[in-house]
Amino acid sequence: MELENIHRVYLIGIGGIGMSGLARYFKKRGCVVCGYDKTPTALTDSLMNEGIPVVFYDNEDNIPFNFQEKSLGTLIIYTPAIPKNSKILNHFISNSFVVKKRSEVLGIISKSMFTIAVAGTHGKTTTSSIIAHILKDSGYDCSAFLGGIATNYNSNILFGNNNTVVVEADEYDRSFLTLHPDISIITSMDADHLDIYGDKEHLTESFQLFASQLKHGGKLIYRKGLALNEGYTYAANEVADIQAVNIHIKEDSFFFDFKSETKIIENIQFGLPGLHNIENAIAAIKVALLLEIPADKIKQALASFKGVKRRFEYIVKSENHIYIDDYAHHPEELRACIQAVKSLYPDKKLTTIFQPHLYSRTRDFADGFAEVLTMADELILLDIYPARELPIDGVTSQMILNKISGTHQQLCGKLEAIEYVRREKPELLLTVGAGDIDTLVTPLKNILQHA
Repeated sequence: MELENIHRVYLIGIGGIGMSGLARYFKKRGCVVCGYDKTPTALTDSLMNEGIPVVFYDNEDNIPFNFQEKSLGTLIIYTPAIPKNSKILNHFISNSFVVKKRSEVLGIISKSMFTIAVAGTHGKTTTSSIIAHILKDSGYDCSAFLGGIATNYNSNILFGNNNTVVVEADEYDRSFLTLHPDISIITSMDADHLDIYGDKEHLTESFQLFASQLKHGGKLIYRKGLALNEGYTYAANEVADIQAVNIHIKEDSFFFDFKSETKIIENIQFGLPGLHNIENAIAAIKVALLLEIPADKIKQALASFKGVKRRFEYIVKSENHIYIDDYAHHPEELRACIQAVKSLYPDKKLTTIFQPHLYSRTRDFADGFAEVLTMADELILLDIYPARELPIDGVTSQMILNKISGTHQQLCGKLEAIEYVRREKPELLLTVGAGDIDTLVTPLKNILQHA
């Protein structure tokens, strides 16, 4: 299906971060756009305020009249998180509508554009947002489909006036194999989504295939140590083709020098903490240099980058209380996040509230979660957020808790967690997880702001 032939779009799972970006994109193009999601959220509220109708009952009677029958120019987009027995999804399939995954639609949009694609089991949202911000802030310009809300723009989609697009390439369900980029960045290839891939070897093969899909003359940039052969390697405080050196902290900001065989950029200020974010930044710098963006404009953009919502996002930052919220849901993401918190606030007692995401991920990485969560001084563990899964016998949050020693810990519900914070008023609080733990942010913020 060609982009110019699409006039009406229905999105199943419209409230997802990537799906809502597509909804806004097609609305901007002048298409009739509407959709379904399971529950109302701040994102669905925003879409409805922008004139995009959303329904919350999975019933074909809720499908608008002008989407009831198949017609030319109508596109149905769904996310793999939607259950296969969805009545709305099956209505469109059984009536032979053009039905495509979100990733396939990104492939359609980007195939005629200069495409910068960022892949990785973690780090891709922040890296793609940094790249998009450099291109916007420097005047180079771009469009972008992001997996989070970029704070500078308060949006997950950016519209540009040139032929360049930045896309987040999702490895889930091998979705990123619909893309054929001009520049590819791979931030990480840690074992994840084993419910899809079975083992790390198959996940690695999928990333290697993604890396091979560059357009002729394209460039690959990847974190040193990944099982890839050609391209530019990058790392912080390690020898690589692209390096961050002279890293130091000053007044809650990180500073570093960018170094490659052909370029040195000194004293770069960057507000996102942690070595993992420094690495995300130097990968983005390399992209900007390949596009011949001047070093001074790159430095200016990085200094003004405000981050991504729920990626090391400061919720409260006062003399008595620090509260940070993060999307981390894999052991290595958690490790990077907690290490960053501790590097900034080494003398403060860290209270961490963590919500595991998916039964399968909890089962596969229980040992890794337990190891990393021992870094917290106080740990509150919430029940597993199931997302698209049904329960697995014997897999609960207690499975993680049983493997942790040396940390003050407890398993409780969200309301109990709020009461704990109200009672204890922790000086350094971190909430982490990819489920609905974000519903705690406002009540916890209100407690600590008035403590």
